Amino acid sequence: MWQRGLNWAAIILVGLFGLMWVGIVIYADQGSSLWMRVVQVVFGLLLLGWAVRKAFRMPGGRV
Repeated sequence: MWQRGLNWAAIILVGLFGLMWVGIVIYADQGSSLWMRVVQVVFGLLLLGWAVRKAFRMPGGRV
């Protein structure tokens, strides 16, 4: 039971971190070059995608 709760907490934290990462890069990072900002947005979207994929797989029992 604890492990399942911690798994959900990790999924939520990674998803929120990815979402915040994208927001910070888009709105606050004006000093980086365009290609570096694109790379950072892709990284944030990968984190968000991982969290969504794990969230859909959790109810089935496979993590």
